[in-house]
Amino acid sequence: MSFTARKKIQKENNQEPDEFEESVAQALFDLEATNQELKSDLRDLFINSAKEIDISKNRKAIIVHVPYRLRKAFQKIHARLVRELEKKFSGKDVVIVATRRIMRPPKRGISVARPRNRTLTAVHEAILDDLVYPTEIVGKRIRFRLDGSKIMKVYLDPEERNSTEYKLETFGGVYKKLTGKEVTFEFPVHEATA
Repeated sequence: MSFTARKKIQKENNQEPDEFEESVAQALFDLEATNQELKSDLRDLFINSAKEIDISKNRKAIIVHVPYRLRKAFQKIHARLVRELEKKFSGKDVVIVATRRIMRPPKRGISVARPRNRTLTAVHEAILDDLVYPTEIVGKRIRFRLDGSKIMKVYLDPEERNSTEYKLETFGGVYKKLTGKEVTFEFPVHEATA
């Protein structure tokens, strides 16, 4: 990997990126060099890590972790960037998620209170929002089964149905991989009033 593409990935604790992460960093660098509309936006952006996971037999997804402070910049160019990366890695869905930290609850006392956005629940909610971006979540339901298991249903904005419907299975698989929670994504059904 060339030295210039190496600046597109910065791992924590100065770890070396693996081969797959280097290929994603190289793809970002190539996009910055060749794509005129993304060139200025991509100049200062870099990723933390990238992972490839299996969703089903014939479907794979790429999870790209970006630094939390660069989240807004990535969201500005999200649609175009995901489209270009999906072209480069044909047949694989690309998902961009911000890197967040979960802090354990304080042992005792209020002096070591943790910020609300560092709780497990808040981080999982934020991952859910990142996953489906730019589509908005319009509702959530948690269903408890008789055997004690629970499944969450997330309803997405029906106006975005055309652009995200093919990715619903990917969203569920990636969320399960990142958090260990079962989720199904749906679009709410509106009944016509007579």
